[in-house]
Amino acid sequence: MLSARSSYSLASRVLFAHLPATSITMTPTFQPHRLSSTSSKQPPKKHLVTHEEGVHQTMQLSKNWRNKPLFRRQGDVRFKSGLEASKLLIAESKRRDAHEIEYIESITSTMECLSPLFDRNPRYAFVAKQLMEPERFVQFRVAWTDDNGVIRLNRGFRIQYSSALGPYEGPLHLGAHINGGLIKALGFDNVFSNGLTGYDVGSSVGGSDFNPFDKSETEVQRFCQSYMTELAKYVGPDLDHPTMGMGVSEREMGYLHGQYKRINVKSTSSGVPFMTRKDSHVPGHAVVLFAKEMLKDRNQSLMGKRCLILGSGKNARSVAAKLLEFGAIPLTFSDESGHVYEPNGIDESKLKTISNIKEERGAMLGRYVISSTTAKFNEPGSIFDIPCDLCFPCGKIKTVDTDAVTKLADNGCMGVIEGGHKQVTLEGRHALKSRGVMYGPHIVTLTGANIVHGHGHNLSNEDLESEVKRIYNDVKSAATEFNARGDLFAGGSMVGFLRVANAMLSHGAV
Repeated sequence: MLSARSSYSLASRVLFAHLPATSITMTPTFQPHRLSSTSSKQPPKKHLVTHEEGVHQTMQLSKNWRNKPLFRRQGDVRFKSGLEASKLLIAESKRRDAHEIEYIESITSTMECLSPLFDRNPRYAFVAKQLMEPERFVQFRVAWTDDNGVIRLNRGFRIQYSSALGPYEGPLHLGAHINGGLIKALGFDNVFSNGLTGYDVGSSVGGSDFNPFDKSETEVQRFCQSYMTELAKYVGPDLDHPTMGMGVSEREMGYLHGQYKRINVKSTSSGVPFMTRKDSHVPGHAVVLFAKEMLKDRNQSLMGKRCLILGSGKNARSVAAKLLEFGAIPLTFSDESGHVYEPNGIDESKLKTISNIKEERGAMLGRYVISSTTAKFNEPGSIFDIPCDLCFPCGKIKTVDTDAVTKLADNGCMGVIEGGHKQVTLEGRHALKSRGVMYGPHIVTLTGANIVHGHGHNLSNEDLESEVKRIYNDVKSAATEFNARGDLFAGGSMVGFLRVANAMLSHGAV
């Protein structure tokens, strides 16, 4: 039997929430809940999504859902356990979207984590089935003219996955690797990432298969203007808020925002500029703060930790700057040309030099070795052969696979904290768990952009650290309650799903 204390835990009070619409109460935007101790004279605290306390109020009602068919395509298909429900949902996604590999991987890893929820409340399996289909997926042609006067074509995407909690919000990604399946997978992951923050914000992701790194500045501007001309039909203040993602820096956001202002009258909401370029360093700083919380659970700190950084974009450099603040030692950066390794660490002066190089469009990291007498370029051959304490992958997706995890663990790495989207493969995630290496998943660590938007860009370092600590504790407590202690991916998936699912239950079949 659960103790009285368990009724105060985040997941228990959400899990058996009363299902009618009148029971749903969301925390106002910009004022996320905080758990605090209550005296014996005060009534038990109610969770942000339910009026109920305790864990057994709707158990009788929820059990009835186990007798209903989850699918009725070729006869009624029912499930007897949460694991069976998750397998049915995964099989259905493979049947419908077998060609979208990244999306199938996201569905598989998430549904496996949610199976304990389906066991306790079978109705959530039906909500998960509904959530597997995005609300809207737009694909369009982006035509632009290069410097030689040749008309070039790219595909533009915007998936508005879920607005259950509020207006859509999510990043834009640019790169040759962007396709519809990847955008769909990132949109699905973003549902849980945005949901677990506690803010009233939905999920969306967009981008294009345009590579900005081998184009001139004028070509990038022409592309961004053409892309936004079509995208503006679907985004806007209080509707869909695009943020920076892979391959999208402050300059790209500036071009996109400029074109949006040209063709729209309204470009602000409640005094908050639409697609603002401020506080672009916060997502990287939030990644480091999550790493700090993870180390604190092991009675350790970032001081003196030798850190591998994969990538050299804005987020990677923000991670390095924040690591230096806490006394950690960044060792590497990488890009398409290879990696640079400073055996004695990258200090503020060296970081500034690298930033100056990377802010020039198309510049490769190899130029850095000219200005440093101690730097090594592509030595050793694999960046994962460098001994380190922590690894922060902030570059291309699926950078850390099983072989990389083996090398990192053998060299004494104690944690991999994602500073970019889907940096660790599904197999790599399993390898991290089997080797006992800490893992900070992107659905948890990349919540910095939401924190910024949730505070209206008036965010102090203390507020950021407080919000990171709150989110981390929510995720950790949910993972512990469902026998997944230390599994932040499972905890983050559960917390995000519960908040979105309870809102969806009040909306009916939409």
